[in-house]
Parts: sequence; structure tokens; C-alpha cells
Amino acid sequence: MIKNIATKLNDVKLFEINFHKDNRGSFTETFNKKIQSLIGDNICFVQDNESISRYGVLRGLHFQKEPHQQSKLVRVSFGEIQDVVVDIREGSQTYGKWESFNISSDNRRVLFVPKGFAHGFLVLSKFAIVNYKVDNYYNKESEYGINYNDNTLGIDWDIDKSKIIINSKDLNYQKFR
Repeated sequence: MIKNIATKLNDVKLFEINFHKDNRGSFTETFNKKIQSLIGDNICFVQDNESISRYGVLRGLHFQKEPHQQSKLVRVSFGEIQDVVVDIREGSQTYGKWESFNISSDNRRVLFVPKGFAHGFLVLSKFAIVNYKVDNYYNKESEYGINYNDNTLGIDWDIDKSKIIINSKDLNYQKFR
């Protein structure tokens, strides 16, 4: 069974997927046609990515410019993250708004981030393995981002900013406005 959880941002979708546990361990269907139909049959994933990071690592806020924009389907196979999406679609009712989601291997949530959103995550556990599907290939010339610490966005990160580990490229992204 897949539980659809309401979000504040138009077109962003959060799901909780069922799992089966017994004395041998557990089993989870991480993706199936039901999830595909809930996000839209027009999405065709072309690549799976995996990121392994330690506590305090912040990756983002990333996006690809047209024509290489990407939709993402994000889940955590081990650990816990704070996942943040920012609506960067000019003309959208939620343009410039952000929303934060707790995603972990325990809560089995899956987040769909459509094209037109910046995306990033912060590792809250000792380490985390983040898996995500994308519907377009990475293109270095289209890579861009927004500074995670932009005061006009006012993102409320779940750990003290002094403990955040971020690379220089992500740290030097421009502000949103």
C-alpha cells in the first residue's frame, strides 16, 4: 500500500511506502507502477543515483537549467535526512517558497521533486545512503544552484549551521533573488 501525504508546494508529492518485516529482516517495494501513476505516466526515469554522506553534510540546493531539467524521486535506504525543495518556477503560485521533509529508512518516505524545483538534503544520522531516480541525464553546462543559507528564503535547517559540511561550489552559489 502507498500512502500519499499532502505537501504545501504544487506538484511536489510525498509518499509513504509499505514494508514487510519478519524474523529474517524486511522487504520493501521501493518503486512500482502505482507510484509511477501517482506522479504521472509522462515521467520516464532514465538513471538511478546513490549518494553516501556523513552527519552534517548538506548537498544542494541544486537544479538543472532547461532543456536539461530533472524530476527526481528521492528515498533513503539507510539513515535519515532533511530534504528541502524550493519552487523556482516563475509564475507559480508557490514561487520562492520552500518545504522541508524528513525522509529516513525508518519512515520509508519517497519524495517526488518535479522539474522547476531546486533540491538539497542535509544528513541527520551518523551517515545516510540516499537513492534517487532522475528523468533526464546530468549536463554539466546546465548545472546550477541556490545558496543554502539565503536569508530571503529563510530555510530552517535541522542542525546548527556551524555543524554543516558543504563543498565550496555549493557554498558559493548565488542567492535566490
